Amino acid sequence: MSTTNPNLWTILSESKRIIKAHSRHFLALSVIFLLPISFSVLVFPTLQQLLLLHDDTVAKSFLSHIHVSTSDQRRRRQTLIILSISYSVFALVFSLCAVASITYSVFHGFYGRPVKLVSSLYSILHSFFPLLITTLVCQLLVSALVALFASSLFLLVKLLHNILGFDYSSPFFVSFSLLPFIGLLLSLLYLQVIWALVSVIVVSEQQSPSCWAWGVRPFKRSAHLIKGFQSVALSIYLYFAICAGILILSSWGLAAAFGGTDGWKSWAFVLQIVVTSALLTLLFLYLAAANTVLYMCCKATHGELAMEIAEEFAREYVRLPFDDGKVPHLVSVVYTT
Repeated sequence: MSTTNPNLWTILSESKRIIKAHSRHFLALSVIFLLPISFSVLVFPTLQQLLLLHDDTVAKSFLSHIHVSTSDQRRRRQTLIILSISYSVFALVFSLCAVASITYSVFHGFYGRPVKLVSSLYSILHSFFPLLITTLVCQLLVSALVALFASSLFLLVKLLHNILGFDYSSPFFVSFSLLPFIGLLLSLLYLQVIWALVSVIVVSEQQSPSCWAWGVRPFKRSAHLIKGFQSVALSIYLYFAICAGILILSSWGLAAAFGGTDGWKSWAFVLQIVVTSALLTLLFLYLAAANTVLYMCCKATHGELAMEIAEEFAREYVRLPFDDGKVPHLVSVVYTT
């Protein structure tokens, strides 16, 4: 794989090569971590609909297992709150474990090193809490940005209404008020691009004793490494976001089309959930792999990849499987003074 001018397809091709070379390993990680996430993303809205639209039988059964006694009027709302919190914690934990283990595996697979399931699972112990802290920092930064735009929109609305006398229902007022929302969306997209390598940095650079690879630092380092690769990062994000969006919306639409209280029990509903979950799992796997490969390309462009090879394999010949894995590529590391 060429690291000088990569694009979406070369990134995907290298990701496919690494995954194919360790297919059983990545299949195991996908089944353990990604498949439950994919399944829950598709099933959770259906479960919410059952609790909202139908009688309290499900709510009573659910709360009876956790020994909660409450009135019929509050039971359904309390069940939804508990279920939403449980789902959020479940999705967060499994997502962080998936990112940690898959990134670790792809990182070592890129160099052609042996990849073992036990080592990948063990890497979660080192990366989970740094990933958790970094995720919380990311949420705080995004929340601060959203709050800034929301307050700006509020002041703008008040200014237009009180000083200039615009009517809230006028088309010009509504159109003008959409500008902050457009600015917010573009800002979030920009952050998504420059922070595309954050999780990979946390996992891959966690072992370095001189590297503080969590908190705020990964965001700065990602913005530095991604320079020159913004279009590639954007194409990766849009590709996987569009594909995942199509799958999820299609699944939700088909689930709504079945309708009825017993619609979720039909074979057609179960079959489309199984097929869509498998496709989503594959997408999530390739997304994690693609971000890791992009990280390696960025490091190679900035000259850091050669430095790492020099430190680890000084005065030795190293085989790096950059292409199809069939033709060996020999890299000679030479020190210059």
